[in-house]
Amino acid sequence: MSALPRSSLVRGSAALNEGTILRGETCFLKMPLANDYSEWSQLRAESRHFLKPWEPTWPRDDLTRMAYRRRIRRYHREIRADEGYALFVFEAKYGQLAGGLTLAHVKRGVTQSCSLGYWMGERFAGQGVMGDAVRRIVPFCFDVLGLNRIEAATLPHNERSMRLLRRVGFSEEGYARRFLCINGAWRDHVLFALCAGDAVGEAAGKEAAAAVSREGGEPA
Repeated sequence: MSALPRSSLVRGSAALNEGTILRGETCFLKMPLANDYSEWSQLRAESRHFLKPWEPTWPRDDLTRMAYRRRIRRYHREIRADEGYALFVFEAKYGQLAGGLTLAHVKRGVTQSCSLGYWMGERFAGQGVMGDAVRRIVPFCFDVLGLNRIEAATLPHNERSMRLLRRVGFSEEGYARRFLCINGAWRDHVLFALCAGDAVGEAAGKEAAAAVSREGGEPA
């Protein structure tokens, strides 16, 4: 997959706005809005114990409406500045909010990269929704935003997340000690990346499964 000619690329609010819907096979992605608060806060609250081991420490007021408004303002400001793109992930069958995905630390110039992060509500985990969402965000990064590289980092014991990244086509590139402060402690992370032109989706998943098999493990 390669980027479109520079004249065809869009950034900021032209790339992601209230009318933008990215549709996958089992989900669709939209820009977070103020009226998503009730569904977002309920999903995050019921998934608190499921999510906290994988995330930065939650502020005490994290689930309040005021904190959510600040979050939305920050999301929209980053989108306008082409610094980051946050999206909510909805499962397609009933249109329920299932999780979120962010493209953070967008760098231009000679780098043209971003950092991918995502979270999934507990009752939607293991259903393939986030894998579909990540596959859908890849062409948005490369063909709409014109980026060259998507980076991701995961805790070494988060096997589900590593399987997801490998199935989409991400390659493991390294190991960073004390990389991010997660749940109140500095944690090592495994580093992954996907570049424009890499195999994505089913083809990449077959390659990853074959690699696991050659190493004597069980494909996920």
